[in-house]
Amino acid sequence: MKKKYVVKLKVKEALDKRELSQKKLAEMSGIRESTISDIVRGTRTVINFEHLSKIAEALEVTDIRELIDFE
Repeated sequence: MKKKYVVKLKVKEALDKRELSQKKLAEMSGIRESTISDIVRGTRTVINFEHLSKIAEALEVTDIRELIDFE
């Protein structure tokens, strides 16, 4: 039986760790606040790699595993 992976975004955890708001991340990354909100809540079913890249850059993430997890 083939194992099924679930990709989990951990943007909320990264924001909490840095004590940053979604609004501040939106300003830092150039991504609309509503999009950031959708990503944090997990209501966005498709993630744009450009958005993920901008978030990682804004948060100065050096290990992408801080933002993405596989379950």
